Amino acid sequence: MEELNKPLESEAEGQKKKLVIGVIGADVHAVGIAILDHAFEEAGFEVINLGVMVSQEEFISAAIETNADAILVSSLYGQGELDCRGLREKCQEAGIGDIPLFVGGNVVIGKQSFEEVEKRFHEMGFNEVFPPGTPPETTIEKLRELFGE
Repeated sequence: MEELNKPLESEAEGQKKKLVIGVIGADVHAVGIAILDHAFEEAGFEVINLGVMVSQEEFISAAIETNADAILVSSLYGQGELDCRGLREKCQEAGIGDIPLFVGGNVVIGKQSFEEVEKRFHEMGFNEVFPPGTPPETTIEKLRELFGE
């Protein structure tokens, strides 16, 4: 656990990696995003938590305004796949087309193979896809790999 709590710094000395996080669409599940906020901060990230009911445009605007290193989208109400469609394209249009996109939670309706869900999200331009119940430590490890830590 000590390894997960070491600070993550950007190229600029002493600057933490910035994560924009939030719950997309009409989803109001606030507890999970608060847990992620705390876990990411404890792991040494700077977190910009947009809260619940966040639009794609709000994620993108926050990422641009804060010069974020990644966008992490949460969804628990089953509509995440619909809510996330086009996000990579909008990032490209806004000039942040290479920003890493992570998504996690209950992102589809009904029982579907996670492998198929993951494939669809990768095709939509998401770098990482996490199923319901993924511990924050798993996401932190993937972020550390992404940032070369």
